[in-house]
Amino acid sequence: MAAYTRKDQRDLTKTERKRFVDAVLELKKSGKYDDYVRTHIDYYVADGEGQLRVAHMCPSFLPWHRKFLLDFERSLREIDDSVTVPYWDWTRDNSAKSSLWNDDFLGGNGRSSDYQVTTGPFAYARGQWTVRYGMTEQSFLSRDFGRPRNPITLPTADDVDDALGQSSYDTSPWNSTSRSGFRNRLEGWGSGDGNARFRLHNRVHRWVGGQMLGGGSVNDPVFWLHHSFIDLLWSRWQKENPKAGYMPKKQPPEGDAQRGKVAALNDKMAPFDVSPADMLDHSAIYRYA
Repeated sequence: MAAYTRKDQRDLTKTERKRFVDAVLELKKSGKYDDYVRTHIDYYVADGEGQLRVAHMCPSFLPWHRKFLLDFERSLREIDDSVTVPYWDWTRDNSAKSSLWNDDFLGGNGRSSDYQVTTGPFAYARGQWTVRYGMTEQSFLSRDFGRPRNPITLPTADDVDDALGQSSYDTSPWNSTSRSGFRNRLEGWGSGDGNARFRLHNRVHRWVGGQMLGGGSVNDPVFWLHHSFIDLLWSRWQKENPKAGYMPKKQPPEGDAQRGKVAALNDKMAPFDVSPADMLDHSAIYRYA
């Protein structure tokens, strides 16, 4: 079977937008969408918790989410095989007026009183999108674009170039404090205070706000478009750095605080039966337009 294409969301036709939305709503109706929410919550482990991390604050952040995104996309394609997960290039579509927030696609910002999204197909009042597993008691999708009370902006093309310019995939201590390496520059754990601490991937989650904050971020369908772009950037970095493979290739040595806490190249990434090595080449499955 030929590889299929993931497109920039701004290039989707009206029909393609509708088919994507309809497939997501059907997956939600079946209960399977919430399985993805629960998985992300279960594997949102911080590096301060002293246990194995495979999804965040670790080298396998990128291959874990590549697998997670691919499984979700396969679920959508079982409903409608014309659907792929588009990507949101937030360096270009960087305002509340961007096309992905249209009423026929993801809906817009939350209202000022409680941040509830009231427009688009995922608005709670439509009766098709109830949050069942989240980090708060909210049963509705919420957003707070740009956090007006403590303003934050979306990353720029220069920010992306800075990450792409990293020559190594990741570096010790393989967590949120790694000072160099592509993975942490892209995941976005900085050393500053407040908004300065959050870069790239993390900064986008905080800019959207609401349900996109924390482990329950999958409750906002924009999660998938965001991570499709993150995956695209990793794919681009891989092409530009063909000799710089996944790190660490082996578990950290005895006595290292990160030994047993991160996934090396050939270690399985729960809950999936795949290793980072298995997720390095997606060219036979999908490509980016």
